[in-house]
Amino acid sequence: MSDSYNDNLHKGSIGKLYEYARDLRRNNTSAEDLLWSNLRNRKLDGLKFRRQHPLDKFIADFYCHEIKLVIEVDGSVHDNEDAKLYDEQRTYELKELGITVARFRNEEVLERMEEILKTIRELIKKIDETR
Repeated sequence: MSDSYNDNLHKGSIGKLYEYARDLRRNNTSAEDLLWSNLRNRKLDGLKFRRQHPLDKFIADFYCHEIKLVIEVDGSVHDNEDAKLYDEQRTYELKELGITVARFRNEEVLERMEEILKTIRELIKKIDETR
């Protein structure tokens, strides 16, 4: 694996983010666990997803490098105004890097997984059409 692939894969993330991402992988929410069980091992349309993946100065809940798609699973901590503004800025910065961001609520993932997977597949199709 070349250094340029790694830089592109992580968009220049720094070492501390890798440690933090490792900690996050050990402490997934139940919604993240459920979604991961449907994404891992190329279960969704043969695409490889990574979980708690460092990108630039952020950590994405799930990331597919092949199509540059981030999937975020948001809990109630994302409900306050500061968090909403941070999420909007983060989404903007990732889009500037050519990455599409999809956000779902914990409750959606836990209660309507099939709908979430259908929405993700539709998004994948849109991304494929624009490449």
